[in-house]
Amino acid sequence: DFTLLNYLKLPDSKKKIEPSEFSGLKYLKKIFLPSSVDSISSFAFKDTGLREISIPYTVKIIDEGVFIGCSSLKKVVIPSSVTSIEKDAFRACSSLEKISIPANVVQIKESSFGCCSSLKEITLPSSISRINEYSFFNCSSLSEVTVPSSVVSIRNDAFNGCSNLAKITFQKKLQHIGNASFRNCKSLEQLIIPSSVISIGI
Repeated sequence: DFTLLNYLKLPDSKKKIEPSEFSGLKYLKKIFLPSSVDSISSFAFKDTGLREISIPYTVKIIDEGVFIGCSSLKKVVIPSSVTSIEKDAFRACSSLEKISIPANVVQIKESSFGCCSSLKEITLPSSISRINEYSFFNCSSLSEVTVPSSVVSIRNDAFNGCSNLAKITFQKKLQHIGNASFRNCKSLEQLIIPSSVISIGI
């Protein structure tokens, strides 16, 4: 019974974190993942008490809901090996204040950082082509965002509820802004939309 476990070091023989393997371990504050781990499956650490984690360089995908509901998680190190952050990966990590997404990430899927209410700073890579639905929904501490030049589409509700967002910078390749992308962004006083944009949602 690992219910009261607060620290865990996995053996070098461990290659895969199974779906929901550590889900619900509220007292688990720290876990050491060896470089032998090359796969972290969906919901692996859902609703745990993790405060920080370093993802090994052998991992390429942060799967669906891996850290969803980790409300104590403050620090995450994402290695350059990661190419995809799946749906809900960090949703409701309400203590996460900043995160840097490495340059090899080509897709950040729906709601991946939604409801990260303490998130103040995020670095988006120039390898992504779109900001997906609800990606930063209700990130109420986020104050400034620079959209990379590679982004051609900002999907529906991408920044909906970012009530502290005061500045967002677009680049000249942006073509589509979806419905309610900036709804309830109460601190946003102006939007300078580039001439490349061909559609804007309501």
